[in-house]
Amino acid sequence: MIVEFSSPAEVELNEVIAHYDLQRPGLGREFAIDVAAAIHRIEDYPNVWQRLAGKVRRCQLQRFEYGLVYRVQGGIATIYAVMHLRRRPGYWRERLKR
Repeated sequence: MIVEFSSPAEVELNEVIAHYDLQRPGLGREFAIDVAAAIHRIEDYPNVWQRLAGKVRRCQLQRFEYGLVYRVQGGIATIYAVMHLRRRPGYWRERLKR
């Protein structure tokens, strides 16, 4: 399974890492490690995580209150959002239309 980020999700990832690094040096790296672990879970078990809508799923991070919103098509899992679990639910839906 190949996992890739959409452009908006990649921007989000970098913004969250920068935000956490401002909170405490090195915290952004810890967030990135948590994201990497979630990516490995998606690679290993792409169809296990919570279904949000249709074929769109969310794999929650273990330490941080974020989830990776993704859809699998043709052996590729595309991450559409690095979503905070308590803010703006559903904002990522527009990204699926692109």
